[in-house]
Amino acid sequence: MKLRQVPARQGALWVRNGFRVFFRKPIAFAMLFASFLFAGLVFMLLPYVGGILLLTALPLATLGFMLGTQTALKGHSPTAAVFWQPLRVDKAHRLALLKLGLVYAACTVAILWLADSVDGGKFDALQELMANSKTPAEEIQKRLLDPQLQSGLAVRLGLASLLSLPFWHAPALIHWGAQGWAKAMFFSTVACWRNKGAFAVYGFVWLAVVLMFAAVVNTVFLALGAQRLVAAAAMPAGLMFSTVFYASLFFSFVDCFEPTAGPAVPADSSVTPLDAIPPEITPEKKND
Repeated sequence: MKLRQVPARQGALWVRNGFRVFFRKPIAFAMLFASFLFAGLVFMLLPYVGGILLLTALPLATLGFMLGTQTALKGHSPTAAVFWQPLRVDKAHRLALLKLGLVYAACTVAILWLADSVDGGKFDALQELMANSKTPAEEIQKRLLDPQLQSGLAVRLGLASLLSLPFWHAPALIHWGAQGWAKAMFFSTVACWRNKGAFAVYGFVWLAVVLMFAAVVNTVFLALGAQRLVAAAAMPAGLMFSTVFYASLFFSFVDCFEPTAGPAVPADSSVTPLDAIPPEITPEKKND
């Protein structure tokens, strides 16, 4: 795979194309995300090892959504089979994905431990209070203003953002680029850094989408005198936005990498063609 650099505006197109491909197969993508949530629930029900297994499986899940997007672009409906499709390639690919998942789980656990050490467990206490419907809003607001809690949140968000860089493209580089887990993490980080403008726009556009939706929904239900329905509208919208986010990951990979042979999407194109499917990189073909 060859690294590419794209203009910053491409980040907005990743979001737009995520919505476009989602609405091509909305039911299929909804079922795909539902399968993902159900599998996560099953993992969390397992004592002791459930959380670790879930974290280990997350890189494979992101690759599954990329495969689901590619399937939809080819005119077919993605199914839950995309999540274990990469495991049916060969032993080397399975081992690389397993190692990648274990490294991700270990790094995430380390970040959570460090953040808990910084905030003294106040984040967990805040979650318990927020889960209790009888907790006064003033109490939650008071906890949120706690400097120690804010420091812990900063550690969580900052380190989690940094952790996403090496794992953003790594599963796809293992699957389509036949790279080892360490090499895939390295080139994923380099690709994210070289295209930091596009990723910054990508993040800002997602933030704008969520804030705009929240503003419109609040305004509409406030005008109708039905503020209690805001939460009812937020739940399905949140699930849809999450699904679209995962569906859009494929477009960031297509723009940041291209096969060393065969046609590719022009780096300076103003539109990422939805029908421009990168040629399949056979797992047996190794990079020079």
